[in-house]
Formats: sequence, structure tokens, C-alpha cells
Amino acid sequence: MDASLEVSGLAYAYPDGTQALFGVNVMIGKGERVALLGPNGAGKTTFVLHLNGILHGGAGTVRVGGLKVDPGDKKALKEIRRRVGLVFQDPDDQLFMPTVREDVAFGPANLGVRGAELERRVVAALERVGMAHVADRAPQHLSFGQRRRVAVATVLAMEPEILVLDEPSSNLDPASRRELAEILLSLDVTVLMVTHDLPYAAQLCPRALILSEGVIAADGPTRELLSDEELMAAHRLELPYGFVVPQHS
Repeated sequence: MDASLEVSGLAYAYPDGTQALFGVNVMIGKGERVALLGPNGAGKTTFVLHLNGILHGGAGTVRVGGLKVDPGDKKALKEIRRRVGLVFQDPDDQLFMPTVREDVAFGPANLGVRGAELERRVVAALERVGMAHVADRAPQHLSFGQRRRVAVATVLAMEPEILVLDEPSSNLDPASRRELAEILLSLDVTVLMVTHDLPYAAQLCPRALILSEGVIAADGPTRELLSDEELMAAHRLELPYGFVVPQHS
């Protein structure tokens, strides 16, 4: 399997001396859907911010589709940031233009995409998330769930290799949660989903990583990891009361 993401020996300390990552090694294959689990303070956000060079300067290497994340190489970094699409927890951090269409067009236009190709990307991205009908509306007039889907479209318009989602199910009502799940299952990109929503991880991601105290503590089939009570307790992970992990699709 071709690798979408290869992380080797990634270690990082913040300027105040706090060591967040202690040598993370991860390989994610093209088209995989992987959940990144772990307690608060485990280093999940620090890890994700290394994938497109927002954070750098520690030890180790990150490669996306074979291209090394090198903050000193501006051309390569621009391509990395196209390949790694980050969808933030709060869609309002991503939506700032007068209309949905302009928000979705912003990223590819910034890369120099123009004319018919730009329009094609905008339409295709909005259709993939079921939001083509709101293209000319103001984002702030949409529901939270709709804004979350538009935020996904802004990233899909960049035609990324990896879609990184930060707590995608947070603050969604049950219907919006289900609709987003259907969208994510339909996409033909590599997905890395950072989440505390363990049932969502079990539903969407066949594989999970547990990041705990700055290292990968476990890597395996999501349902197997979630069924291991000792492992879960050791890393402060808890399933909702009464939830039983389904063992077969």
C-alpha cells in the first residue's frame, strides 16, 4: 500500500520546555480512515500541526505522499499545505467570506486556480458535502451542522491527499452527526480523525491510534482497541455508558 503519511521519530518541545512528543512513528496508507485517540494533553494537536508544517523545529521527519515537510522549502511547504487539509473543530475559524461560494473558492484561488477550473472545484466540493444549494448564502446564516459541512468543502476544493478532522462530531445534533458520517464515508481521500467521540471512531475508522503522553501507545483495529478495557483505562479513554462496541460491520 502506498503511504499517504509517514512520520518517523517525531519529537517536539514547546519553547517553555514542555515536551509534547517523544518520538512518534506512524504510517498511514493511501485511502485509510484512521482515528487518533487519546486523553487531553496527550499531544494530539501538536502532532497534527506538524503534518503541514505549522509546528516544526523538533526531531524526526514527516512525509506526505512522499514529500518531506520542510519549513525551509517554501515551494514544498505550499504543496504540503494543499495535500494536508485541516478541518478545525469550530467551522467559524474557517469561514470568513461573504458567501459560501467565496469561502470554498478562497483556498484554490490562493494557489492560482482561476476561471472554469475554479468554478468546477467549488461546485464539486459543495456537491460532495450536499451543500451546493447554499452556494450564494452567507455562512453565518447556516446552521452549525451546515457550516461544518461547508468547512469540509473548503478543504476538499484544494483536492487534498489527507483530510485531517479535529473533533468533527462535536456540537452536532444526531441528524447532522449522521449526515456528516455519510459524507466522510463517501470520500476517496485518506482521513485522519482526531476525536473523543469513540462511537464515531468505531463507526468511521477501521484503524485507530492511541496517542498518550507523547507516544503512540497502541495502533490497531479500532473495535479491538475500544474493547480492551485495560488499555482504555490506562489511557483515560471511556466509552459512553451502555455503549457496546460492535465487532462486525
